Amino acid sequence: MTQFDGELSPPFEILEPASWRAPIIFNSPHSGSVYPNEFLNASRIDLAALRRSEDSFMDELIADLSAKGFPVVRVHFPRSYVDVNREPYELDPRMFSGRLPSFANTRSMHVAGGLGTIPRVVGDGQEIYRERLSVDDALGRIEALYKPYHRALRRLINKAHQAFGAVILVDCHSMPSIGISRDEPRRPDVVIGDRYGTSCAPLLPDVVEQTMEKLGYSIGRNKPYAGGFITEHYGNPASGLHTIQLELNRAVYMDERRRERGARFPKVVKDFATLADALAKIPLADLGPFQAAAE
Repeated sequence: MTQFDGELSPPFEILEPASWRAPIIFNSPHSGSVYPNEFLNASRIDLAALRRSEDSFMDELIADLSAKGFPVVRVHFPRSYVDVNREPYELDPRMFSGRLPSFANTRSMHVAGGLGTIPRVVGDGQEIYRERLSVDDALGRIEALYKPYHRALRRLINKAHQAFGAVILVDCHSMPSIGISRDEPRRPDVVIGDRYGTSCAPLLPDVVEQTMEKLGYSIGRNKPYAGGFITEHYGNPASGLHTIQLELNRAVYMDERRRERGARFPKVVKDFATLADALAKIPLADLGPFQAAAE
């Protein structure tokens, strides 16, 4: 069974304000940069290559929002080790010695692409592991990291839902400035994902788009990213549960080659605060009909 020896303690943290300004939660599930030694030793690629899957510094861009009355959730372990933005058991049988449990989803599109709950490749397609992993190792990571994170996130969402009758989860990610395909057009500064209108009230992406455009950002919607497991799983607008995914172009705030914060980093921090303010001003009644309490 996987042992972390304190390297990932804590594996994630919730920066919760003493007083909530609004039922808006900012979440950064892919910015983790604490790489366990046993993971590095098992990898056939170096740390720089592993870090290509990171949403580097995204957690720092939103961290100050907790002081402004908005809870912030940040994951410390890397998505190349365990990806919490997947179903709990999207696992590739080719990666493991031994038989996976019958409930594992071995045929998803994510698994086919090597990007399941325990990824087989990093973002640019390089294979991570020298040898097959044990099934117990995979299940141990899911029990020790994935499940506690989702339990904590669910508790936070339920707390807001019960107190306010509605909740907005803003799932914050970053994307490479250039896609793998040469045919892909230049990516905008921000891509808003709402699972094609199913994960939140339509007012939310409209407010995000209008706010960010005024701040000088170019905007796209749902392409190439419509939202992952978190957006789909926690979004239930009819019950007052609204989730929206934001993908920020890395060229906006960092040097992608050197993996360093860029000159615009402080401005982007301020712009996220402006966005949080704009979302907090939305009357909850304008988000549509919803139940008064969490189910």
